[in-house]
Amino acid sequence: MITTKLDGGVAVITIARQEKRNALDLEHLELLESAVAACLGTGTRAVVITGSGSSFCAGADLDSVYSHTFRTTLYSMLSLLTAAPVPVIAAVNGPAIGAGTQLAIACDLRVAAPEAVFAVPTARNGLAVDPWTIRRLALLAGGGTARALLLACETFDAERALGRGLADRLGTIGDAVDLAHEIAICAPLSLTYSKRVLGELELDDWSDALHEEFGKCWNSSDFDEARRARADGRKPRFTGK
Repeated sequence: MITTKLDGGVAVITIARQEKRNALDLEHLELLESAVAACLGTGTRAVVITGSGSSFCAGADLDSVYSHTFRTTLYSMLSLLTAAPVPVIAAVNGPAIGAGTQLAIACDLRVAAPEAVFAVPTARNGLAVDPWTIRRLALLAGGGTARALLLACETFDAERALGRGLADRLGTIGDAVDLAHEIAICAPLSLTYSKRVLGELELDDWSDALHEEFGKCWNSSDFDEARRARADGRKPRFTGK
């Protein structure tokens, strides 16, 4: 379930799937995208996205992630956040893993609770994130942070994330909402303009060959091995094919 609370010019959208630590399946991706789109049509000046319970988003629901439709819907939802004409704030109240980190960095600002952690362990699961995600990570937090997350599969706690620029400030969901209200009284045209120009830094100018490499990850034997290993309850044995 996705819930939305409107508070003046601020919309607070919550992923409420505690039994799965707010992991995103196809249904919740569609619901989240619809919730954001609906808020943008109500005169909302700022959006806060958070998770219920003790997790922000545990990532992609691994029962769903292996479908092409899931990936298409995931990137459609992330694109909506980056293209939204108003600032979007992630209130990272707990673990943001894989697609959870992608969701957090698609937002314009991140307020991380002490319990927040960030990780993108795609290499351990035979998966891959798209070139936009990698560039966004590098622009926000530097190439070293992107490499640590993607190549070493490291986990960043809130303090380390703040020090690297992956988080913008430490605080609770309440702090994120307060920040959203501060933003909501600013000049909307100025905010929209600034967000659009910042977004120009991330224009998709990747080569066809790089997009082909991204596709190969999702069509590889290792991808199939990861899916079988999950079903068998064992660690995958990757061969690089």
